[in-house]
Amino acid sequence: MAELTSRRPYLIRALYDWVLDNDLTPHLLVAADAPGVNVPRQFVTDDGKITINISPTAVRGLALENQLISFSARFSGANYNVAVPPGAVLALYARENGEGMLFGEVEEDETASEETIAGASQDASETSDETGGGDDSDAPARKKHPHLKVVK
Repeated sequence: MAELTSRRPYLIRALYDWVLDNDLTPHLLVAADAPGVNVPRQFVTDDGKITINISPTAVRGLALENQLISFSARFSGANYNVAVPPGAVLALYARENGEGMLFGEVEEDETASEETIAGASQDASETSDETGGGDDSDAPARKKHPHLKVVK
């Protein structure tokens, strides 16, 4: 049997749509130390995680691709091009009620090359907007972890 692709990027896209359809604010919990992750290090918590608001008003040029999630966002007023392999996403949840999904451990993707990641980061920088979106500047620095329900 052929090796199946990861279901994580598909679930991320579906949950993102579900959160927005319910007029809630989608947040990603990311393992910042995972390979290929490009996030502002000053907002990474002591346990190596970062929470990022990915609502349409907080990011520009959001691409939820199978190999890489990329976008431009403002952190403390400065633009930053974010790149996250879907395997580094630990959870996607709604800020307002914590509803969402935990993905568990970091999932390595042997098909994602450094060139793919670098190219996507460059694409995100080209879509960067100086006005940026209204980021949730306190969310990335939060030490408190969201309360999520496990969906089976």
